[in-house]
Formats: sequence, C-alpha cells, structure tokens
Amino acid sequence: MAGQYVCRIPSIDEMERKWDDEISRNEDDRENWIIWKQEALAGFRRGKMIPYYGFLDGEIICEATAVIHPDSAQNSEGLVDDHSAYLCAFRTNEPFRGKGYFSTLFRFMENDLRTRGFSRLTLGVEPWDINNKAIYTHYGFTGYIRTETEKYPDGTTISVEYYAKE
Repeated sequence: MAGQYVCRIPSIDEMERKWDDEISRNEDDRENWIIWKQEALAGFRRGKMIPYYGFLDGEIICEATAVIHPDSAQNSEGLVDDHSAYLCAFRTNEPFRGKGYFSTLFRFMENDLRTRGFSRLTLGVEPWDINNKAIYTHYGFTGYIRTETEKYPDGTTISVEYYAKE
C-alpha cells in the first residue's frame, strides 16, 4: 500500500459522494442504486447500519456496511440480532483491488463491531461467485446458515448463500 490510507466511518456528505459515484458507474441499473442509496443513508441516520470506508490520500477507494438491525436486511432471521451483524456492500474501486486495502478495512470493521458487542458476523454471497466465496472462507466465514432468494428494488431475484463467522 502506498500513500496515506485511513479506515473510518464516513460522514453523511462522504456517503452521498460515494453513492453518487456508484450510481454514475452503474447506469444500466441506476434505479436500484438510487433506492439502495436512500436505504443506506436512512439506515445510517437511524442507527441501523454502520458504513465503513477506506480512504487513500482522501479518496474513497473501498467500502463495506454492517447491518445491525433486523429490519434493514432481507432474510434477517439468524443473520442480525443483538450479537450478530450482517456484512454487505463490499466494494473496492478497480485500480485498488488485490492490494490489501479491503483486507485492512475488513479488519477495522471487524474490530469496531467487536467493541460494539457483536460476537458473530454474517454475510451473503451468490452461489456462482466462487472467487468471493473463497475470499470469505479465508476471512473465516465457514459456518453455512442457509440459501434464500433476495429481491432487488426492480424485482430481480437472486439466490444467496449465507455464512457466519463466530
């Protein structure tokens, strides 16, 4: 890693900037991204989600979100409770992938959640996504929970396998 890299919980303005960037990069799926932005900002404001961002020389290069309230995640039973946080929205800007930035952000997020009393972390991955499944296994997400479908705002449904890390 080069430059000044910092992991922290962003401000609302930084979240707005990051989401607007995601919306502009996902024109084919724009309406979903606009709704996800609204949900993320509302969830953070209400204390139901915690966003984590990685900043390199002031630029947001990666992110992840912890959902800490059951009504803010689909299929939340067994995924989110007083001691379990559901992790999602893992994204790293293309030029910074594979360089350890997200791993550093993940460790920061994990440590922060532990200090907040969360002893179990969960996440979901599409069954066909072998690369991410291998990464999540490396991070310790080896406890298979179940497979369910999730629905995007536009009605698209996907199959998701859920895993836990104690």
